[in-house]
Amino acid sequence: MNSAMVRTLLVRGMLAGLAAGLLAFGLAYVIGEPAVDAGIAYQDAHAHAHEHEAEIVSRAVQSTAGLATAVLVFGTAVGGIAALAFCFALGRIGRLGARATAALVAGGAFVTVYLVPFLKYPANPPGANDPDTIGKRTTLYFGMIALTVLVGIAVVILGRRLADRYGNWNATVAAAAAFVAVMSVAMAALPAVNEVPKDFPAGVLWEFRMASLGIHALLWASFGVVFGFLADRALRAPAAEEPGTTASGVPTPL
Repeated sequence: MNSAMVRTLLVRGMLAGLAAGLLAFGLAYVIGEPAVDAGIAYQDAHAHAHEHEAEIVSRAVQSTAGLATAVLVFGTAVGGIAALAFCFALGRIGRLGARATAALVAGGAFVTVYLVPFLKYPANPPGANDPDTIGKRTTLYFGMIALTVLVGIAVVILGRRLADRYGNWNATVAAAAAFVAVMSVAMAALPAVNEVPKDFPAGVLWEFRMASLGIHALLWASFGVVFGFLADRALRAPAAEEPGTTASGVPTPL
């Protein structure tokens, strides 16, 4: 794949990430903010008087402009990174077209970047963690993301090497089993973080975590659909000059 096409796909990936971020922001505002407000209410009710400080940014701005900025920037950034991963994956993981490859990249990113780390270190609303341990928790969480991504890349390489000998299906099952086994051991070995107060409302905790899961699932699913469409259009234009191939030189699947 030439550099001009990579740049085109990078831009389209960022645009797809921006569009996905808009959808994720809408869902976050509707189902995520109520749980955040409930967590803040719990936090304020249990805080000592001397701990109250004036808000630098109002809650209204945090839940609208602040939330939108954070989600859109995140969506655009991960969209660009996922587009580069798509450029590397296209034609290297079987005879998959642009849409299928985009869906696979988006699904893999959701699992490795969010879902598996979430299972070990789930998201908590305000008031459910000790502020003094934020540094430790952040380090553990991002370390879990890095480990999951590295293991994910390793099992993809393993699956490719096994495919020639055992077939695609058996290789995929073996690679998935290896991923589950390695991550299970890692999750058992890494330290747990359980700071939720005993009297914290269980309903608020559940709603916040399910909202977080739904927001990320929507972000990656919508990115996969939108970017798959945009990438397919970009690759089909130059491919029309040479029937039977895509712009990357990969045979077009039937």
